[in-house]
Amino acid sequence: MNGARYSGLAAALSPLLKGMGAVLMLHHVRPNEGGAGLNRLLHVEPEFLDELLDSLKRGGARFVSMDEVAERLRAGHTDEFFLSVTLDDGCRDNLVHAAPVFRAHEVPFTIYVSPGLTDGDADLWWELLERIVEENDEVAFDTAEGRRVLSCRTVAEKHRAYAALMKHALTEIDEDAQRALTRQLCEEYGIDRDAHRRNGLMAWHELQRIQAEPLGDIGAHTMGHYQLRRLDRERAEREIVRSRDVLAERLGTRPRHLAYPYGGPRAAGAREAEIARAAGFDTAVTTRHGMLMPAHARHMHALPRISVNGNYQRVAYVETMLTGITVPAANLGRRFITV
Repeated sequence: MNGARYSGLAAALSPLLKGMGAVLMLHHVRPNEGGAGLNRLLHVEPEFLDELLDSLKRGGARFVSMDEVAERLRAGHTDEFFLSVTLDDGCRDNLVHAAPVFRAHEVPFTIYVSPGLTDGDADLWWELLERIVEENDEVAFDTAEGRRVLSCRTVAEKHRAYAALMKHALTEIDEDAQRALTRQLCEEYGIDRDAHRRNGLMAWHELQRIQAEPLGDIGAHTMGHYQLRRLDRERAEREIVRSRDVLAERLGTRPRHLAYPYGGPRAAGAREAEIARAAGFDTAVTTRHGMLMPAHARHMHALPRISVNGNYQRVAYVETMLTGITVPAANLGRRFITV
């Protein structure tokens, strides 16, 4: 990214690659809490967000809601570059740290929520595994090949152990076994799952506050935050439709926008886009790295996003990504990205 920016290549190719605009994706927005940084990808600091929004606005970007993204795509509105800000999971720091920044800059934002996480029927399992690795010198669990023991004494070992745990949970066992393993490890290592949820996620009354804000909107993130492509069709459809219905009941407004949990090729495909369309959502977003193009008007339920994350927490990096220069590199040469 530095080479593309300082060589002028990003600016030169921007008219070809940047398209109409982009949907920005965030998760946690909060001050740096230290630790080994196992989930650093999912965290940015409020000061960085403030600096980023200020720079993008001074650069001429127009910030719009996801409602307006849908309208602009349908209308083929290409006369100005636009951005929309989204945040996944409903973290409480979105209310405490991010929302004040959005208000200060008058930037609309959409927070995608899984009711199962809010109610405690599902877990932020990747964060629970992070805590287990952070707080112990050794973590052991059973696999089909036998007992596996991971050393977690140093920062480097913690990163390796966490990567091994995540690989096992995401690819070597199914979604239900993944959740069962997490709960078992929490019991063995003394992690209070419910306290973690209460501290980390907004409650319903806090989500209602966001929904009532002129700038805020709540979207759906399925019921239990599963990788939908690893579920059968009936269960995947139920995850999407029930999240729509529960959010409508609890917040008084039917959500118009959906984000697929995880959102990559393993998690969401053409089947999920069809289910989202049939469920009546105006848009659905993935985590695939891409800009919005006029042709996305025909793929409203397979929209890519640009990740604003802790690995690239510099304004210059995000501005370079928003030229579109990184999209072909991330997608085997393709610049138009759907599922």
